[in-house]
Amino acid sequence: MPNFAMLTKLSPEALNKLEMINEMNRQVEDRIKKECPEVRWLSNYALLGPHDYLDIFEAPDSDSATKVALIVRSFGHATTETWVATPWERFSHMAEELSSDLKTEVLTA
Repeated sequence: MPNFAMLTKLSPEALNKLEMINEMNRQVEDRIKKECPEVRWLSNYALLGPHDYLDIFEAPDSDSATKVALIVRSFGHATTETWVATPWERFSHMAEELSSDLKTEVLTA
């Protein structure tokens, strides 16, 4: 299953209510489990910088990843960026295959 990395930035209003962050997080998790049972969370991190959180999850396709982002945004406390994250081993293998294919094309041209 593809991996996705989602960066989340909380609204200033959400940051004014720090005691509510854990409750909002639980509500978001519950909704994702209900609406997207095929999604599997791999890890999440709090960040120092322009974004507040980094979540890494598996989803069967980009539509499922989009649903996750929409659910997070539907609570009205955050904006998100979601990226496809290719494991290094897979990326390296694809690069080697492309390199081999290009060499073969050049030799046969």
